[in-house]
Amino acid sequence: MRCLLLLVLLLAASPSRAGTVASECWSSCRRHVTDPSLRARTCPICVTGGRVDSWVPALGAGGAEAQVALTSALKDPSWRVRWAAVRAGARSRGLTDRRALADWIMDAPSEADLGPCLTAVRAAADAGKSTADFLQDAGARGPSAAARVWKRKEGIRQALFLEMFAQEPSVRMPALMHLATFQGRSATRVVLDAVASRPVAGDEVMASLLSVVAERQRVSVGRLLLMEAKPPDEAAVNRLFAVYSREIDALRPELASGDAQRRRTAAAGLRRYGPLASRELEGALGDGDARVREHAARGLAEAGGKPLRDVALQGVKAAETAEAARPWLEAMAHEKGCAAFLREVAEGRNARTPEIQGEAVAVMGDCTEGGSPMRRLTPYASSKVAPVRAGAVRALGALPRNPEALELAATALEDGEPEVVAAALDVLATYRQPSRGDDAAGLLGSDHPMVRAAAARALEFVGRAPHVRVLAERLLTDPVADVRVAAARTLTVLGGPQAVAALSEAAARDADSHVKHVSQDGLRRLGFGR
Repeated sequence: MRCLLLLVLLLAASPSRAGTVASECWSSCRRHVTDPSLRARTCPICVTGGRVDSWVPALGAGGAEAQVALTSALKDPSWRVRWAAVRAGARSRGLTDRRALADWIMDAPSEADLGPCLTAVRAAADAGKSTADFLQDAGARGPSAAARVWKRKEGIRQALFLEMFAQEPSVRMPALMHLATFQGRSATRVVLDAVASRPVAGDEVMASLLSVVAERQRVSVGRLLLMEAKPPDEAAVNRLFAVYSREIDALRPELASGDAQRRRTAAAGLRRYGPLASRELEGALGDGDARVREHAARGLAEAGGKPLRDVALQGVKAAETAEAARPWLEAMAHEKGCAAFLREVAEGRNARTPEIQGEAVAVMGDCTEGGSPMRRLTPYASSKVAPVRAGAVRALGALPRNPEALELAATALEDGEPEVVAAALDVLATYRQPSRGDDAAGLLGSDHPMVRAAAARALEFVGRAPHVRVLAERLLTDPVADVRVAAARTLTVLGGPQAVAALSEAAARDADSHVKHVSQDGLRRLGFGR
């Protein structure tokens, strides 16, 4: 009674699958072990065993009652319990597992040998072998046992085929993989044949199975189908495509979400469809989030069945702008061989424009190859090409803060090119350097809008109350809307009466709708307005 109570408590506290396995194990043990004393010693193993057959090995060295239970277990619905019973019986008789399996097959009456044959097929497939190879070491009866199994191939196929459509999802994938191994065919081929022979109602089950196969093989379902499908499979492929199209339709709106994490999840999910989601993945290459862009780049490479490096090189060479090259460079920055790949682009061998060269330098901070990042970046910081210098400074933002990086960013504030100065401001803001607040405030008067906007952004992190006045002036008088937007956002963070007054005037009078919106939102955040 105490053991039964312990099992009930365990199932109440366990995740559903663990609880189900323990319950199945308990039921299996009680079904075959009828002796009360033996049951009390054996069945509680299910509480911690973690497998449906956990109780069986304990009977291997038992007496007559244990042998009766093992004989009964050979008829269990679970092949794992049957195989465990064979193995436990083999140990008690001093035989190898496979020899005992061959004896069981050959000694079974022909009308009752499907269970032994199916057990042999599944045990062999679980070991990654054909039944003939698995029974090769079974002694003199091995070849005859393998031949008898093959004679029952249609019954075995039907049994595994039905399990592929079982209500319990955990049963389906082992059945598919075991049937594929037994037949010497790919899992994709088994799925296609199953779709062709069954009503449309089962298509979602088969589509989900193929998705798991693709995930295990690290390819997309679209790629699997392209590699396996033949002209006669057109109808089955179209039925699977219909299922995947519905799933892609459900993910598509997530790519437009304002939440970057939701877009990342959607882009990662689209990768499993490969060429079926090419249009969506190509669109995600232009996303504002680097992780989304990387998922899209990797998904497109997988869709083509090519190494990421080859596809990225093609993408960079074809790119006419830094924005077009960026996803491929970002993806390669986390790939083996990133140092050599990025260096070749940075030096202009595979880049059409200086801006693309600079983009390659900018992502070098994410590449862990090639020694010290600072040692790799320093030569580019003194390049004669302004976008390359800017890229070297931008790369500092991905590195841990250190004196050498701070010095390089501070020096870049004196550069004559606005893109380099803007990059330096962004890095100093990332490093949260309040000592650079006055420098950033001074650059609000730059002739270059890019620098003024970067200075306004930086003051959000390095600014102080005295800087509110110049920010308010930028918000109310700067001719460039991007600068005014940046000033409004920073004033919202710094706050104070002067910030509220400037935001109120901009919200009421600015000619740009975006500036108005940001100013109104800033007022709400500061507790004014609705």
